[in-house]
Amino acid sequence: MKFRALAILLAGLMLAGCARGGGPNVDIGDGTVTAGEAVTVAPVDMSEHFSDRDRSGEYDAASAIRIELSGSTAVCASKAVQIGTGGITITDEGVYLLTGDYAGMVIVDAEKTDKVQLVLDGASITSAASAALYVKQADKVFVTLAEGSENLLANGGSFVAIDENSIDGAVFAKDDLTLNGKGTLTVNSPAGHGVVAKDELVIAGGSYVVTAASHGFSANDSICVADAALTVTAGKDGLKAEHDEDAALGYIVIESGAVTVVADGDGLSAGAYLQIADGAFNLTTGGGHGTVSQSAGGDWSWGFGGRGGMGGGSSASTSTTSDTSAKGIKAAGDLLISGGSFVIDAADDALHSNANLTVAGGTLSLASGDDGIHADAATVVSGGKIDITSSYEGIEGQSITISGGETSLVASDDGLNAAGGADSSGFGGFFGGGGGRGGKSGEPGAVPGDGFAQGGDGDMFIAISGGKLVIDAGGDGVDSNGSLTVSGGATYVAGPTNSGNGPLDYTTGASISGGIFIAVGAAGMAQNFSSAENQGAIMVNTGNGSAGSEIVLTDASGAELFRWTSPKAYTSVVLSCPGLTQGGSYTLKTGETTTEITLDQLISGSSGGFGGMPGEMPGGFGGGGGRGGRK
Repeated sequence: MKFRALAILLAGLMLAGCARGGGPNVDIGDGTVTAGEAVTVAPVDMSEHFSDRDRSGEYDAASAIRIELSGSTAVCASKAVQIGTGGITITDEGVYLLTGDYAGMVIVDAEKTDKVQLVLDGASITSAASAALYVKQADKVFVTLAEGSENLLANGGSFVAIDENSIDGAVFAKDDLTLNGKGTLTVNSPAGHGVVAKDELVIAGGSYVVTAASHGFSANDSICVADAALTVTAGKDGLKAEHDEDAALGYIVIESGAVTVVADGDGLSAGAYLQIADGAFNLTTGGGHGTVSQSAGGDWSWGFGGRGGMGGGSSASTSTTSDTSAKGIKAAGDLLISGGSFVIDAADDALHSNANLTVAGGTLSLASGDDGIHADAATVVSGGKIDITSSYEGIEGQSITISGGETSLVASDDGLNAAGGADSSGFGGFFGGGGGRGGKSGEPGAVPGDGFAQGGDGDMFIAISGGKLVIDAGGDGVDSNGSLTVSGGATYVAGPTNSGNGPLDYTTGASISGGIFIAVGAAGMAQNFSSAENQGAIMVNTGNGSAGSEIVLTDASGAELFRWTSPKAYTSVVLSCPGLTQGGSYTLKTGETTTEITLDQLISGSSGGFGGMPGEMPGGFGGGGGRGGRK
């Protein structure tokens, strides 16, 4: 059964007395805005991940043990270097300088306490059926690129077992591995990974060009990058750190450098946390966002409830049936970006965390076939410049806190969506709670969802206390399945032109105490704030406002309080800004239409609406309604 909403024209005021500016912090525990500690990801101490020797890349060429490579053999005077048919084995600690071309393997098989440094100075090593460099045992191996040198480590196209270890990379290390220096290294692996470290992988200097059928760089414990240039073409992930047994390991930290990745899988993928302090990043995954068709709107169906969400008709589907994750930057743990420049074009989420995600700085240009920014728990934007040029949903999390920075986004569905849980959840229940959000196209939709299921949960909220936010959304502009709190900043929303969505959408309440907030779009599902302090809020049905028309608010004396040009057509305006006071008279000009407003009463009834039903299955009656599934 389908129902249609009746658009109601509402204008009013909400007042009280809370200082604006600075903004609140968020207590993630109960979803309330408090003066407590902000929800952010604590940065790790980068210096702990790089030793002085990692960073230096220094060696004494005069005292180094020289290995002269020549075809299928080599020459070396040291007893610590064993030269055999198809392989060179290094058995002792020391510094070894390799030059020339070699067809075979270089193997490090030293004592477990030995540190071995291999200096490549014009070395080209290719192994037809295994790793070009195999670290079988050592405490740590340093591969140092001589200044100005060009070097090659390559596999010939197959991996044949030579011992109990499953060698599957052109560079394969069973122990800690550091790559450094001031030269260039090309790594080719047409049948496996590029560089594999079963423990820690540190890249602290040098330039690397890696082409691999699987992961470009892979490590179990960690990948740490500083002052290096990485160019990766990978059939799976560009950089991947993951530990199967210890959830605290499998992390990635990047202090500085330049990382360019073209990957069929994820650009950067961490099984634990992932933190980036600085650097230049250019990541393309899964062929980019253009491989995904995005649309919003269509045949909506409705349920009952206090203020529900919407059902099917929205879609985001890939052009393939592959289950491969193709996210730009992904972390199973917390993700923190505090600086750097990023250009990401991803078939899946551009930034993704299964825990908390913080953007505290940097310049980010993101294009996504799904979410621009997604966290299963808290998403926090406290600084930086973010430009999401294409997405299905712009910024998503169980909670969203924006306290600084400059953010602009384009979304075919919701601009901001505080929904909670994982982004691959199934349908919610038919009765009770707040309904739920259904699965995405191509994902299971007939089973209960493990996320987004409790639409009225207090852990779902949006809090805006600072920064500048510009939203162009085909679905809801700002959508909280819990509460919305605005206490500062400047938020500009060009919302939906279809009446199945609203410029502003919330479940349990929306309050404003400061800042600038304007949301324009279709009037059919429009909501005003439900409470306010310090300044008023108005919602006006404007008739047909055209794209490119100016919205201007003046007070009784003619003083201008607000001016903005809407980039899209609209029939509803929700506006709050400093200067709106109780009892005041105002003139709102929307294009050629002028509306006189007197703020003499609190808004009432603005949070009513319809409960959610997905397009193909019930989404949930009662509670706060829910948002239905995507077709």
